[in-house]
Amino acid sequence: MGFVHLFSVKEKVKIYKFFVYIMATDNNRVIYIGVTRDLKVRVEQHRDPANHGFTGRYNIHKLVYLETFGFIEDAIHREKQLKEWRRAWKDDLINKSNPQWHDLTSSL
Repeated sequence: MGFVHLFSVKEKVKIYKFFVYIMATDNNRVIYIGVTRDLKVRVEQHRDPANHGFTGRYNIHKLVYLETFGFIEDAIHREKQLKEWRRAWKDDLINKSNPQWHDLTSSL
């Protein structure tokens, strides 16, 4: 059962953005796909030397791709979709918007 949010026109509505993102190693050999509401904080968490997770183990520190969504369900669906893609398809997706695989963190 879903939730219905009712509000009057006079109320301020907080609009959330959710992000699906791809991070890569410096040589672009290993990538990580994730979803978050606060991309800047999440990238900082991945870069934290105390991070002993997947991105820490493989030195995945470069943000190379992102998509924005208005609803978390859509973002999660897209994340799962991308994780099922072949690596070549993911590379093509990144290359279309960021052919040099530059770190996009400064644009946040």
